[in-house]
Amino acid sequence: MSLEVVILAAGAGKRMRSGLPKVLHEIGGCSLLTHVVRTAETLSPKRIHVVYGHGGDIVRERLSALDVHWVEQRERLGTGHAVQQALPHLEGGDRILVLYGDVPLLTTETLTHLLKRGDSDNIAILTAVLDEPHGYGRILRDDAASVTAIVEHRDATPEQLEVKEINSGIMVLPSGRLAGWLNALGNDNDQQEYYLTDVVEMAVADGVQVTPVVVDESIEVMGVNDRHQLATLERYYQYREACRLMREGVTLRDPARIDVRGDVTIGEDCEIDVDVVLEGNVRIGRGCSIGPFCHIKNAVIADNVVIRSHTVIEDAEEIGQGAIIGPYARIRPGTRLAPEVHVGNFVEIKKSDIGRGSKVNHLSYIGDTDMGAKVNVGAGTITCNYDGANKFRTTIGNDVFIGSDTQLVAPVKVGDGATIGAGSTITRDAPEGELTLSRVPQKTRPGWQRPKKKS
Repeated sequence: MSLEVVILAAGAGKRMRSGLPKVLHEIGGCSLLTHVVRTAETLSPKRIHVVYGHGGDIVRERLSALDVHWVEQRERLGTGHAVQQALPHLEGGDRILVLYGDVPLLTTETLTHLLKRGDSDNIAILTAVLDEPHGYGRILRDDAASVTAIVEHRDATPEQLEVKEINSGIMVLPSGRLAGWLNALGNDNDQQEYYLTDVVEMAVADGVQVTPVVVDESIEVMGVNDRHQLATLERYYQYREACRLMREGVTLRDPARIDVRGDVTIGEDCEIDVDVVLEGNVRIGRGCSIGPFCHIKNAVIADNVVIRSHTVIEDAEEIGQGAIIGPYARIRPGTRLAPEVHVGNFVEIKKSDIGRGSKVNHLSYIGDTDMGAKVNVGAGTITCNYDGANKFRTTIGNDVFIGSDTQLVAPVKVGDGATIGAGSTITRDAPEGELTLSRVPQKTRPGWQRPKKKS
């Protein structure tokens, strides 16, 4: 049976106390709505419709890359009214799956199970049993445990409020009957809104079977209404990501102290210490070691790389096999490190290619540089790549030795096998195989006395 998905994402989210539309708030580095759309895509629907309203322009602008059909709900008159807006755009799928843009932790497995229970002739609804169901609509059943209706919390009687089984709002509806039920909705309730949940009572009256599916993990159906709930779901998401990584062969020194904020894959036999943040698109090979307090964003890291504590890697195009980085190193955008490169403490590298086996171990800045293999860069070396208006590149050949406290003023080339004396400022090309240095003569003044304070 074919499927179409309608995601309701028009709410204002007043309890978030934010100028940002609620569905744009993030969990794990992705917006709430993006999480829902990605899960919906795994079900291979004919089309995904997103009903938007509050802050609609910014929602569509920021999430323009999503492959969805946008449907505007100009007046927010309830969930039933929201689905009505999508009706004219449905393309004849046998079933309609209704999801919510602020319920980000649903899994493909849960929705697949729900879809198996709903077809073109009946309704399947996702429910959960909560110890504290305050605020949620309640599932009403008859003596035979069949669902008869859903009552919203505000409209429930004291007896109905004792029910622990709650409605998640997520349901599979037969498309052939949906229009008739939606057109018959009324708004005689506390909020004077058109509730999608009232469709259930209509279906029962029409003899349509309503099948409840109780979710195993109730947090899957938890929505985000305020910052506290956002933080709660963030922690659960991170726990779930940590479990995934460990199942894939990664050792986490403390699974509660890693944050995954994007699309992250890590090879087997990697070890990750505490308080590491992995953000964006990160690919880490096998056998790597990442020390504590590291931040890695949008990077490709080969096998057997060692990244020591407090290292920041951002938008690095490639970190080669067997490289050693840190501690306290910063790898900035556009950097490529070949295999077996060493980058040490308090070294910053930006938009540079560093050749195989080269070492930049102490207190240096390398920017806009093409560096060959087996280069040794002494402490305090700087490539002066910016004249205040334009950037220039430095080219360093193979097997070069650069003494400490050297400034290479770009554009400049250092030939293969060259040696640069410590303390030099290099403003012209240094020939290969030769020693190049720039120093003023050293002088000693015999008998010189340090100044003393006057009494």
